[in-house]
Amino acid sequence: MMKRLTATKRLKSTWINFEPFSSLLRILLGLSIYSFGVYLTIYANIGLAPWDCLAVGISRHAPLNYGSAMVAISLTAVILQLLLRERIGFATLFDTLLTGNIVQFLCDLSPYPENHSVWLGIAFMLFGFLFIALGMYVYMSAEMGCGPKDGLLITIGKRLPKIPIGVVEILLFAFVTLIGWLLGGAVGIGTLISIFGAGAVMHLFYMLIHFEPRELKHKSIAETLRGR
Repeated sequence: MMKRLTATKRLKSTWINFEPFSSLLRILLGLSIYSFGVYLTIYANIGLAPWDCLAVGISRHAPLNYGSAMVAISLTAVILQLLLRERIGFATLFDTLLTGNIVQFLCDLSPYPENHSVWLGIAFMLFGFLFIALGMYVYMSAEMGCGPKDGLLITIGKRLPKIPIGVVEILLFAFVTLIGWLLGGAVGIGTLISIFGAGAVMHLFYMLIHFEPRELKHKSIAETLRGR
């Protein structure tokens, strides 16, 4: 009997813990949804969203395309979070390396003609906001870190706990847009809709599903590797 229990215990100790792998798949799925949402806001063609405006502005002054400029922005956001002693997880790393390049790939691959309808563009942009909020929910719920830009939003939100997260995003978007515009990024009606609409859509969506990103307990890369 003791030998059987010992053998069973030994067998269980060799089992692979698949939870981290399922979390990584959730992160990749969430980032893919998020990237598709960003692509929709660009395809809307009625003015660039704040982070896109900044990326395009940077690309006008450096030998970088949109995807590479977004990677540079993400790296800067990661550095700011590290300076503020925030945890950096696998989601942060994956977003930094993948999201900008996925959006660039979707833009290059898109077979659809350029949109010239303002109303259709507004609809695309609103759907883009919804996909962005959904993507954030999917990968942040894995609690393996926020994306660099989203992590910066949550970091600021933690330090302003009495202000709704959607309002914090509006303020952050306004600042990012100003810098992007000064660098030559395109600003239009879609930019204004992004500043006020993205935060509002995210706030309403998270309120409906009872999701508060500031309450998540994210694991760092080291903690995930240690299985904590």
